[in-house]
Amino acid sequence: MTLLNHMMAILPTNISGYFPISDPTLIFFIVLCIILLAPIIMGKLRIPHIIGMVLAGVIVGQYGLNILSRDDSFELFGKVGLYYIMFLAGLEMDLGGMKRNSMRFLSFGLLTFGVPFIMTYFISQWLLGYSGMASLILGSIMGANTLIAYPVVGRYGLQRDRSVALSVGSSMIALFTALVILAAVVGTFDNNSGGLLFWILFIVKFVGFCASLFFFIPRITRWFLRRYSDAIMQFIFILAMLFLSAALAEAVGLEGILGAFLAGLILNRYIPHVSALMNRIEFTGNALFIPYFLIGVGMLINVRILFQSSETLWIVFWIVLFGTLGKAVAAYLAGILFKMPLAQCNMMFGLTSAHAAGAIAMVMVGMKLEVEPGVPLVNDEMLNGVVTMILFTCIISSMMTEKAAKQIILKEGLLNQDETDSSDDDERMLLPVKYKDIADGLISLAAMTRNRKLNREIVALNVVYDDANREKYQAKGRQLLEHICQRATSADITIQSQVRVAANIANGIKHAFKEFNASEIIMGMHIHKNISPTFWGQFAQSLYNGLSRQITFVRLKQPLNTLRRIQVAVPSRAEYEPGFYRWVERLSRLAENTDCRIQFHGRNESLELIRQYINNRHPSVRAEYTYMAHWNELPRLASQIHEDHMFVVITARKGTVSYKTALERLPDEIEHHFSGKTIMIIFPDQHGEPMDAMTFAESQHQEEVSAYQLLLEWVRKKTHRI
Repeated sequence: MTLLNHMMAILPTNISGYFPISDPTLIFFIVLCIILLAPIIMGKLRIPHIIGMVLAGVIVGQYGLNILSRDDSFELFGKVGLYYIMFLAGLEMDLGGMKRNSMRFLSFGLLTFGVPFIMTYFISQWLLGYSGMASLILGSIMGANTLIAYPVVGRYGLQRDRSVALSVGSSMIALFTALVILAAVVGTFDNNSGGLLFWILFIVKFVGFCASLFFFIPRITRWFLRRYSDAIMQFIFILAMLFLSAALAEAVGLEGILGAFLAGLILNRYIPHVSALMNRIEFTGNALFIPYFLIGVGMLINVRILFQSSETLWIVFWIVLFGTLGKAVAAYLAGILFKMPLAQCNMMFGLTSAHAAGAIAMVMVGMKLEVEPGVPLVNDEMLNGVVTMILFTCIISSMMTEKAAKQIILKEGLLNQDETDSSDDDERMLLPVKYKDIADGLISLAAMTRNRKLNREIVALNVVYDDANREKYQAKGRQLLEHICQRATSADITIQSQVRVAANIANGIKHAFKEFNASEIIMGMHIHKNISPTFWGQFAQSLYNGLSRQITFVRLKQPLNTLRRIQVAVPSRAEYEPGFYRWVERLSRLAENTDCRIQFHGRNESLELIRQYINNRHPSVRAEYTYMAHWNELPRLASQIHEDHMFVVITARKGTVSYKTALERLPDEIEHHFSGKTIMIIFPDQHGEPMDAMTFAESQHQEEVSAYQLLLEWVRKKTHRI
């Protein structure tokens, strides 16, 4: 018994000698365990996962069980995580909605900063007895906020909700205002600032910083993405732009998170939301950097001080009360002014009420300023109060955001938005592929035009001739399809693939189309003149004449995410075709996901129906409508098509309502006037099933060039020689 007591007495001492853990390998292992287990435990307790990460940081940190040492990895990964949150917020902003509602962004930004700033400033002086300068710093801290609950929004798919967009935009305005006030306080204490000179230099540096970002980053990004398609290189390039922007922001006296957010806004249109690149960015941030940041925030929080000093408890109470109350007043007042429902007001309050490491950084700046030698402007009690306040505001923010997200989905039915009539949508895309350099672009196009909420699989097909080289080409086809499956999986797309043997390529595609019950075909236009000198290639004509469903031919000269405008030529009477709304829907999704303008050229009757459809189903699409009287204006339109434009031609099969003889000149006009441009040619859905209704009166095959045209060309050549 004595021996047992002796062992029990020395055991805690021996165990405590191993803590805090300082070995980087063990620290990383424990952090990964927390990232893995915290969501599981918090899910069972019905507590937001973000709170679990912060509480886990409190428990394992030096003020909890002292299991982990807050080494440099928490400083590095924590900063990266904070930048990631702001970068993702910028990437997922609806830029079109932001431009349309710029006054609302400014109004709510000033409200969400001004109300808590004024409240905190006066209670700091009247109730807490702080000086005017210290009150300015504390007021700025409570006026600004960190979007710590933004991952909750992403989990519910509400990134483009109006309340979320307002909250993100206003957070940047509030943060910038807080940093300007902090710079003013620092400038007041800096004897070398020179007063007016300090502000002139600050404004010049800030304007130069913004101008440099908005001028250089888009051009560098467009150049890089056009020339390098390697997934890893693109990911590293995007991260480089993120940290360059953050570093430049710090260089001009601002917080790096402002630079990260601006980088997200600038790169927004170059990283489509449904792309593999976006998937990699979100995965890396949500799996590692953001949880690391949240755990690091928790490790800074000292809960014990609440029970050690009534003064600190008093400070925390008033800071949390008036700071949070100010954010609530601003959110609900803005909701009343903008006539927004209660659920969206709750969302704005939830997102804008949290404070994190940025608040600590601002307090630390205040602690470095001395009122007199040895007397800092901000004391330890304010520091402890602010650090503890972070825990309470993170809990309030996470719980309110979670509640608001559920309210918005349940009460406003956003899960079914834009899909009320999609229950009978037969969407299933078939991608016939033969060349690797074309296949990547086809996958990107399918990803940007598919209905994500239906989440139907895409079928990739490779057809080989049934001849002596069949086995060799089958092996090449399987290798190509494996590559396509990898690309599709990285973009979170379900895909089915098949290598098919056929005596005729067009028939092989047609049979696969029926076998997989596909709704449409997306395929590349052939680019190898040595294989087929004709415009359509060997089997394209037989394909579009033998199928009545939509077929899209594309020739991609640059990545889709670098497009700046889509130009669409619409033939007269196109609205009478059965597939009219299918191609309008596909092009609308493409414009929405690439965030580029789309311009329709056609008759007023067609344009009006397109306008109504887009306004009702895709109001965020920036569409323009230009009257085009005759189809023979196509060559004139060529002068408006630039390198970073996509030219889309809505054509028709012979014998259909919108078919016109001028369409027979389409191959020649594209070769002469649109050579080297990114082209898309769409054959819309038609009634019936021509491949089953072939008769001697109307055969499936139509020659690309008629005998009359050949004879006319021969006569012209002979005449020219004479």
